[in-house]
Amino acid sequence: MTKFRTAALALVALSAATGLALPGAAMANDAMAAATPKQESKMTDPKIAVVEKMIDAWNRRDWKLVGDLFAEDGVLHSMMIEPVKGRPAIAERINALGSGIESITLHIHNIGRIGDVVVIERTDEFVYKGHHGKVPVVGILEVEGDHVKVWREYYDRAELLREMGIAEEFHTPAAAH
Repeated sequence: MTKFRTAALALVALSAATGLALPGAAMANDAMAAATPKQESKMTDPKIAVVEKMIDAWNRRDWKLVGDLFAEDGVLHSMMIEPVKGRPAIAERINALGSGIESITLHIHNIGRIGDVVVIERTDEFVYKGHHGKVPVVGILEVEGDHVKVWREYYDRAELLREMGIAEEFHTPAAAH
């Protein structure tokens, strides 16, 4: 990955994660799109391939595979709530959430590596218990081998709950400590 692409992706991800209109982020995103070959992923980068497999599992609502793609001691951390630790606890949380999801598509806008992490800028579009919603998200994933070790999610929690049609915070199984 070129230094320009790495810097531009970082600027775009930071802009999306913070919600701030950072100077140059839009231009960087446009320049990246124009200068980037469309197939720089799974064929050339094994960490991105694992993340793409995870994205595909979400889009197919294959909750077992989503859980299995986490490392045994993996962490799923939506940054506004406590992290879920360990594959069994993550699988339990994913299954609880997944039981209400009638459809979901993770629309990927940008995916790439910054250092040793995979960054995904995306919009999640879903139907949850009859409520259609869309939420912009930035994910930062640490991949070890063929598993996700840590997945950090940045999004507006209030917006997610509103889009899901939930009036107050819902509780999935507690994080394992």
